[in-house]
Amino acid sequence: MSNPRNRGKEGRDDLLFGTEKVHATIKEAVADMHYLLSRGYAEKSALQLVGNRHRLNVRQQKAVQGMSASEEQVNQRKQTELSLEQLKGQEIAIDGFNLLIILESALSGAYVFKGLDDCYRDLSSVHGTYKRVQQTEGALQWVGDTLQELQTGNVLWYFDQPVSNSGRLKTLLGEMAQEQGYDWTIELDYNPDKLLAETDRIVVSSDAWVLDRAARWCNLAKALIESKISIMQIVQSIVDGR
Repeated sequence: MSNPRNRGKEGRDDLLFGTEKVHATIKEAVADMHYLLSRGYAEKSALQLVGNRHRLNVRQQKAVQGMSASEEQVNQRKQTELSLEQLKGQEIAIDGFNLLIILESALSGAYVFKGLDDCYRDLSSVHGTYKRVQQTEGALQWVGDTLQELQTGNVLWYFDQPVSNSGRLKTLLGEMAQEQGYDWTIELDYNPDKLLAETDRIVVSSDAWVLDRAARWCNLAKALIESKISIMQIVQSIVDGR
């Protein structure tokens, strides 16, 4: 599993996301989505209406979808969210690909999008195969060092077993844990989202389906990204849904 590449921008992303005019359009679209979702519209129908109204292409619609949530969803997620300080001594369950890919994207200078629930999301997807990139080990060490500093309990990483290279990624995390002294357990499962939704551990994820079902969760990706934002020079790569 070589890592010559990064998880950066696609060719037209600066045109699609890089101007103040586009930022304004996307913010308007997110506000429209919020209105419709809060009134019971199905996400698919709402996105089609909003996409047509604002003339958004598929990639822009995906960004708007990730940034949007209903008022009920935003409030519920805020009620179950814990701060970093509350992680001390607690066992953690991490949505592995979800966290790793958003951090790889941010470190690569790709566009990341802050939603109405304050979660950052990206436009990358696994498509059945995970490809390690230049930023993979740095992102993992970033997580490991941060959780060590917070003095958490055991950290359980869940990865999707059907995804190609998930086994190699499990080996990489195991080796890093041994070398760095991280208290990590790594598991592959066919339905990690269900396990995350039902776990007693504090969940680390920005997956909307998981967040709507988890008893407790922490927005670790936000804390990490915003703590390094000036160093990573990705200020211009963030579209804020607020």
